[in-house]
Amino acid sequence: MVIASGPRVDVQRFHDEGYLLIEDVFDPIHDLDPVVAEYEAKLDRVATQWASDGTIASTYADMPFTQRFARVLNDAGNTGYRPFDICLGGPFRTDEPLEASMHAGPAVFDLIRHPRLLDVIERLIGGEILSNPIQHVRIKPPEAMLREDLTKRNTMMAAVAWHQDQGVALPEIDDTDILTVWFPVLDATVENGCLCVVPRSHKRGMLLHCPSKPDQSFDLRIPDEIRGAGGFPVPMKRGSILVMHRLTMHSSLSNKSDGVRWSFDLRYQPTGQPTGRPWFPSFVARSHQDPSSEVHDWHDWATLWEKTRLRLAEDTSGMKPRRWTGQEEPCA
Repeated sequence: MVIASGPRVDVQRFHDEGYLLIEDVFDPIHDLDPVVAEYEAKLDRVATQWASDGTIASTYADMPFTQRFARVLNDAGNTGYRPFDICLGGPFRTDEPLEASMHAGPAVFDLIRHPRLLDVIERLIGGEILSNPIQHVRIKPPEAMLREDLTKRNTMMAAVAWHQDQGVALPEIDDTDILTVWFPVLDATVENGCLCVVPRSHKRGMLLHCPSKPDQSFDLRIPDEIRGAGGFPVPMKRGSILVMHRLTMHSSLSNKSDGVRWSFDLRYQPTGQPTGRPWFPSFVARSHQDPSSEVHDWHDWATLWEKTRLRLAEDTSGMKPRRWTGQEEPCA
C-alpha cells in the first residue's frame, strides 16, 4: 500500500486517546472561504424564495450573515434548517428540488474529498476510503438570537449532549472502522460552542443512549450517571481538524458569543464496510486499488442524493429504526 504524503498523524496517540487534533489541514483562504461564499449565496437564494412565497417576512438582505441566518431560521421554524444541511432530512417530497431539501455544492464537495484530509484518513484506516453519508454542517447563530423552541428542539442550532457516534447509528457499524472528522469553518472557541471530548472513553465500549427530549428519538445523549466525570473543551483554529474514534464521547457547548459557530462533521470508513445508514448514498473518496471507482465531480455527488430523495419520497420502508427505544430503564 502506498501512503501519501501530508500532515503528520500520530496513529498511536489516536488509538490511545480516541481522538487526534491536527492543525493546518485546510488552507483557510483557499479551502474554507469558498465554503463561506457558497453558503452566503445559498442563504440569499433560500431567503429570496421564502420571502416570495410568504414563508419568511423579509429577505433580510441588509443584515450580516449571522444575523440574517438567525432571522430566517426564526421565521421559518424548526424545518428551516433543511436546505442548509449536507444530509437529507425529512419530510421527503417529490414536489421540491434537492436545493430545498439539503445543500450539495462544489465547495463543500471539495472539502469532503480534500487530498490533505484524505491523507490523514489513509494513515488511520488505509487507502480504500468511503465517504460515509452520516454527515452534517452545523451553522449555529448565537442562541440569544434564536427562538427558544428552536434551541430546545434542534441540535443543528444548539448545543449537542454527550454521545458516541456509534450510538446514533445502526448496530451494523459496531465492528467497522468509521472515523468522525470534525472541523470548524471559523475559529471554534469555548464562548461560541466548541466541541468537548472525554479522552480514552472509546475504551469503555458502547454506552446506553437516551432521547434528549421526550419526542426526539434522533437526538440522543448518554445519561450523566452512565457517562461519569471527565471531558474538556477543544478550541480549534480554522484549518484544523479533530478526528475521533466512533466510540469517543463528545458534546458541544452553547454559542454564547455574538458570532456564528460553524462546523462540519464528516465520517469516513474503509470501502466495503456498512455505513449505518444504508438508505443514504456513500461514495468512494479514494482508492489505490481501483481509482476509476472514485467520485470526482460534485454533480455526480449531488445526483446520488437527488436519486435518494426521489426514492425516499416514494417509499421510506427501508429506513430502519434506531437501536435505542427510549424505554430502557435509565431513560425512563
